[in-house]
Amino acid sequence: MERRPGVPRLLREINDRAALELLLASGPLTRGQIGDLTGLSKVTASQTLSRLEERGLVEVVGEQAGNRGPNAALYGVIASCAYVAGLDVGPEFVTAAIADINGDVVAEVTAAPNGHDDPVSVVHNAVVKACRSAKVALSRLRGVVIGTPGVVDPRTGDVRFSFDLPDWHEGIHEALARDLRRDVTIENDVNLVAIAERAKGAAQRADDFVLLWVGRGIGLAVVLGGRLHRGRSGSAGEIGYLPVPGVPLAEDIRATPGRLPSLAGGLQSLVSSEAVIELAAEYGFAADTAAEAVTAAVEADEGGDRLLDEIASRLALGVASVCVVLDPGLVVLAGEVGQAGGVSLTGRVEQAVARICPIRPQVVTSEVTGSPVLRGAVIAALEQAREEIFAS
Repeated sequence: MERRPGVPRLLREINDRAALELLLASGPLTRGQIGDLTGLSKVTASQTLSRLEERGLVEVVGEQAGNRGPNAALYGVIASCAYVAGLDVGPEFVTAAIADINGDVVAEVTAAPNGHDDPVSVVHNAVVKACRSAKVALSRLRGVVIGTPGVVDPRTGDVRFSFDLPDWHEGIHEALARDLRRDVTIENDVNLVAIAERAKGAAQRADDFVLLWVGRGIGLAVVLGGRLHRGRSGSAGEIGYLPVPGVPLAEDIRATPGRLPSLAGGLQSLVSSEAVIELAAEYGFAADTAAEAVTAAVEADEGGDRLLDEIASRLALGVASVCVVLDPGLVVLAGEVGQAGGVSLTGRVEQAVARICPIRPQVVTSEVTGSPVLRGAVIAALEQAREEIFAS
């Protein structure tokens, strides 16, 4: 039977964790500030900082002038005490970022698979290239999170199905962990966008929200009580397959030559990027991408109203279906269509949802800039690394 730590040791661990979490969240602080904010006495705060210094986690980074007496030492977390890797893996490019324990990205690289179909080789090469760019040894990574399109089984950590990445199959999770010699997490890309949105974007104060991603495909992330809801098999949020009246089911279109199964049937056939491009052309907004078409409609003012109204009505079918079941209160539109539409689109979606169901959620545009999948992967990896440090 495993023995529980004694009370003094447990208290020290609690105090160390509280001080370290505070410094990670707030930046450099004096001993007195740490004591005031954590409720620790000056003596206990000093002992806590000494232990964290001995572990190589904090150091004196400056001084703060006081009204009387000597300046107080400012303590900060040593950024290089741990590093993490976040990856955004797609069919054409793989982007890897290395961040220090404070969350500052010290290197980011993008590479093409270059004919490599083996996921282990693709990920390995990207991580090694990013580590070399950051001058960080692979062995110093304390968290590795990989974002991929497709369904990730929460029970095994493996990708069960991904149309865009057919070589990602059961057993890859374990193979990656062996190759990188540490635990690896594979997560659905839209789920990672929701993690980034809650940490840095429009959902920072929301414990319950859904994020609707409209890009090449359409996906949904569900956050309830501050936690991602993945479902038993990891399929929660596969809203692209939602049956829509008047639209063929995915199974009916799969057998049709020349159609991609991930882009046909159900809601996805109405509001994917491909569908928006086709729709925009019908309204006189021919463009190479959905983002360009929607941007042109927004800039056209009244001339683009009919196209935006139609896109909003189609999106509302999915949003209303989710809201009458979950009643999340907040819906975040992300992906190229949501970003391009901005408030011109979100306002229309709100109104369209209110017309077809008794719930009117707040609909907002994503506020996460750059690569939201990559940012979410880094944030998730940081949570793992910090938890590992706190528990050690």
